[in-house]
Amino acid sequence: MEIEILNTTGSKSLGKIQVTRDSTIKEVKEKIYSNINKSLHLDRQAIKLDVKGKALKDEDRLSSLNIEKGTKLYLKDLGPQISWRNVFLAEYAGPLFVYLWVYQRPWLLYGNQNTSPGYIATIAMVCWVGHYAKRLYETVFIHRFSHGTMPLRNLFRNCAYYWLFTVYVAYHINHPLYTEPGSAWFYFGLAGFILCELGNLSIHVLLKNLRPPGTKIRRIPLPDGNPFTLLLNYVSCPNYTYEFGSWLFFTIMTKCAPAGLFAAAGFYQMAIWAIGKHRNYKKEFVNYPKGRKAILPFVL
Repeated sequence: MEIEILNTTGSKSLGKIQVTRDSTIKEVKEKIYSNINKSLHLDRQAIKLDVKGKALKDEDRLSSLNIEKGTKLYLKDLGPQISWRNVFLAEYAGPLFVYLWVYQRPWLLYGNQNTSPGYIATIAMVCWVGHYAKRLYETVFIHRFSHGTMPLRNLFRNCAYYWLFTVYVAYHINHPLYTEPGSAWFYFGLAGFILCELGNLSIHVLLKNLRPPGTKIRRIPLPDGNPFTLLLNYVSCPNYTYEFGSWLFFTIMTKCAPAGLFAAAGFYQMAIWAIGKHRNYKKEFVNYPKGRKAILPFVL
């Protein structure tokens, strides 16, 4: 059967393609790429039933969408794309190398001086660099991405957030006038940071094991015997809980106000993501545990 493809304003016909009722939206995208516009790779296409509707899923079949001969579909060009794996690599490599650069007290930031950062500033550097080294490792060997790409234009905004916050935090902790916290604060914060990092890694491994390679299978995440995963009894997104905990304890360890701002900004964004995922879990699974919150046990 023949269907017509229009732009998302509905004012211009881009062409017509031949499909069957059993065709998927992914196959529609392939037809558009091969027959209408070779610059529109599949990742750049969002197919909609109407101008203001939601983008259809690749696996949706035309028959299930009640699409008949003569139906019109609307195409939105999402622009140049970049894989989520490469997005994460760019986001996380920056803070690692930027912090190491600031730790050396470059003349550009501190002027000409010969002193070196103290013991606590050095441990803070190891924690910061270790966190982002862990993230890079997870990106390459652990994470499985349900969404293949992101608009390239968003990469610069995401990188700016991580990279500029790194300069802000590192500048203060490595400043010659930085006042170190007491040993009790430092060791308490360091212990909490390490535990949260281990917890975050444990949750990421558990989430990886929930989804077989090459699939988009979704299951209810449940504790797997690792004590760090017991937080799943209380929240839907314990990886975000541990992530926030890492930066909260890093703030305690360093008593650095910019680190606290970084933790607060991260928590705000992760809370939005967690609430959305928590809501989707409850919609998708009728037997989803009722006692869970999104990110903070018993609270949020």
